[in-house]
Amino acid sequence: MKFPMQIEKVYEPGRFEPRWAQWWIDSGIFTPSSQDPRKVFSLVIPPPNVTGVLHIGHMLEHTEIDVTIRWHRMCGENTLWLPGTDHAGIATQMVVARQLAEEGINYRDLGREKFEERVWAWKEHSGDTIKKQMVRLGASCDWTRERFTLDAGLSRAVREVFVRLYEKGLIYRGEYMVNWCPSCHTAISDLETAHTDTQGSLWHIQYPVNGMPGRYVTVATTRPETMLGDTAVAVNAKDERYFDLKGKTVQLPLMGREIPIILDDLADPKFGTGVVKVTPAHDLNDFEAGKRHNLPKIQVISDRAVMTEAAAPYAGLDRFEARHRVLADLEKIGALVKVEPYPLSLGTCQRCKTPVEPLISTQWFVRTKPLAEKAIEVVENGSIQFVPANWVKTYNEWMYNIRDWCISRQLWWGHRVPAWHCGDCKEVTVAREAPAACPRCGSAALTQDADVLDTWFSSGLWPFSTLGWPEQTDDLKRYYPTSLLITGFDILFFWVARMVMLGCEFMGDVPFRQVYIHGLVRDAERQKMSKTRGNVIDPLVVTEKYGTDAVRMALLQGAAPGTDIVLTEERMESSRAFANKIWNAARFLFLNAPSAAVSGSGGEMPIEDRWIFSRLNAAAEAANRAIEQYRYHEYAQLAWQFFWHEFCDWYLELKKVSGTGWENAVRAFETALRLLHPAMPFLTEELWQRLEIAGDRPKSIALAAFPQSDPALADPGAEKEIALLQDIVTLARTLRTESKLDPKQQFAGALYCRTASLEIAQRHAEAIHKIARVTLEYRAGAAPRTTALRSTPEFDLVLDVPEVKEDPARKQKEIEQLDKNIANSERQLNDPVFMSKAPAKVIETIRTKLADYKAQRAKLS
Repeated sequence: MKFPMQIEKVYEPGRFEPRWAQWWIDSGIFTPSSQDPRKVFSLVIPPPNVTGVLHIGHMLEHTEIDVTIRWHRMCGENTLWLPGTDHAGIATQMVVARQLAEEGINYRDLGREKFEERVWAWKEHSGDTIKKQMVRLGASCDWTRERFTLDAGLSRAVREVFVRLYEKGLIYRGEYMVNWCPSCHTAISDLETAHTDTQGSLWHIQYPVNGMPGRYVTVATTRPETMLGDTAVAVNAKDERYFDLKGKTVQLPLMGREIPIILDDLADPKFGTGVVKVTPAHDLNDFEAGKRHNLPKIQVISDRAVMTEAAAPYAGLDRFEARHRVLADLEKIGALVKVEPYPLSLGTCQRCKTPVEPLISTQWFVRTKPLAEKAIEVVENGSIQFVPANWVKTYNEWMYNIRDWCISRQLWWGHRVPAWHCGDCKEVTVAREAPAACPRCGSAALTQDADVLDTWFSSGLWPFSTLGWPEQTDDLKRYYPTSLLITGFDILFFWVARMVMLGCEFMGDVPFRQVYIHGLVRDAERQKMSKTRGNVIDPLVVTEKYGTDAVRMALLQGAAPGTDIVLTEERMESSRAFANKIWNAARFLFLNAPSAAVSGSGGEMPIEDRWIFSRLNAAAEAANRAIEQYRYHEYAQLAWQFFWHEFCDWYLELKKVSGTGWENAVRAFETALRLLHPAMPFLTEELWQRLEIAGDRPKSIALAAFPQSDPALADPGAEKEIALLQDIVTLARTLRTESKLDPKQQFAGALYCRTASLEIAQRHAEAIHKIARVTLEYRAGAAPRTTALRSTPEFDLVLDVPEVKEDPARKQKEIEQLDKNIANSERQLNDPVFMSKAPAKVIETIRTKLADYKAQRAKLS
């Protein structure tokens, strides 16, 4: 090693982080070669929406991915992290439509082609925001391989998959009940429908039985406006109360329509009156019953959530306004017999929060059960492993109960369904390219299907379409299956399960070997972050304030598998202090390592050097194990413990005393930087580049070797010896603090050693004297009893503590402060508004502190 460069006095991450972020890309160090024969580790990013900006959940996910990727790269593997974005059909269309509305333009007036041009223009101008943010935050992706779900290659893959599934009978077009969003004007899947428990009402309505004067059946409904579309009422064939109604009809109130009484298991004799209304056009269960009994389907609510002409006098009304009018009219004619509170699970569009409307619609579907069988098998046989393993049960429950997947959306932005409708013979042709004529009748009057595919359809192909499929590219052969997927639990079914189904179907192999499911980022009170709570943390704001490395470290410290991550300002402040500690350690080393020492020296290695290399060896072993097992919190904590407490607090202090072996100190520091690099890439790159190390080395610390455990470096003897020194110094400091002595003042004392530790302690007398600021006499045996005494199995430590006179003024000041604390705590606990809103954890903390304040107050009194 040569003499290292000096560095600036103040740690200012904003000065060097952007420079390294761009240099990493420009240098090409994150671009692997498919021809590289080394072991492969590959991973695709969960593609963020092109409309998006980074939120703190993204930063957690990307930090965990980046730690893993950097570690594998430093372990000498051929490592690929493939980035990209999702076209986000509904979200992007909403963004651009909103922009047009602000300009006074209804996007539908533009027409499809012009609107698509406008979206592409928006994408070129604003669609790479999230990429710029990822680059700034140091994501070690290969940006030369960046993909977009609507780029030409992926669009070709989507058409190929659609056609093949259609040809196998696994895609079909049919009429079915779907979740319809009246605001987004499209069908949405069950997974895109959020359910919220709310308090509703159950209205009981009488329907008169035709031909039986005075006889009624009573139905109960939570949606009385849909009764206008009733085409039957159902009773159970085993319900004795209604045996006499077999073959009868009822008169539909308000509409004057005669509808049949059917016998069907849809009616449960144990629920309510045992009679249910049947509205095949507005309820899935009724739709199925309608098919069983060949009932007409009368749609009374339109795709705009207003009443149709079939609703007669209520046509044109909003669905909820129609509800009020229907109820008022039922009450007028005496048909509304009872209203009672009733809990509901209200289905809303996950995107815009509008209550969804169950409507019958002609849509495209994937027949999922045949695909799910293989997807279940590969998880059960261990071809794919979930971490934590408890997610297997959740995955299987959904897969075993999977329903056909509605993949068509009534949007303009997205992958157009590759199907063409003949205007003459009505034949539907599914093809990879637009046909010139109808294959059935030869007509050229062909129109492409207006629908686009669900965004998750193209995302489901992501692990292989991004690598060049359907072409058998070198990348596809080399990097598929990918090694790992890191993602959140919220898209386990949206995305993960579908990737497994489609990967197994089209590649004959799983899309990834392991799936790590991370938790949510929560605030200090463990509440989920949301704009309405006002507790959202913007990663770009906090990284500007604390530095990217500090925020990464703060996230990693809480990232235990299977748990949510608590992120607080205090934790980020603490992490910045940690980064500053490392910076100052580097300054100390660079200023104090003279060139003669750094260039090398002979002789036996000093004890403190043997100790630090032994501790560094143990840290390396634990770090490799922790990252391999996705125990990011353990890796972060052990790196923190080593760097702050062992290297800075002890090793450098011992180096100040000995003043020798600086070449070992620099070597240990360089190794420790490599250990820390996956967690704190910017700081470690900045400091590592300033170390002028003799010989060849990589151009970046990101390509340097991650420290590995070496049994030859383990030194139990050195660790035991330094541990004794640490115990002596720590106890001396504790005695000083408890006795309220000046931390800078030297004191005398005696160390009584009961074992062979006397000789060790005497060897380190100078270090103990300078670090602990005590001058000790070293004696064998046990110490006499004294107030200033602390003991361990190895020794007794006695300090000559001068008598400290009590300061009445200081004591009174402490009492007054405690009285204020007690009053504030009691005020909070006696405030009914605060007690009703505060989380239980906060209340418990206040109560604990109050008890502590009172105990201190009693002691002082």
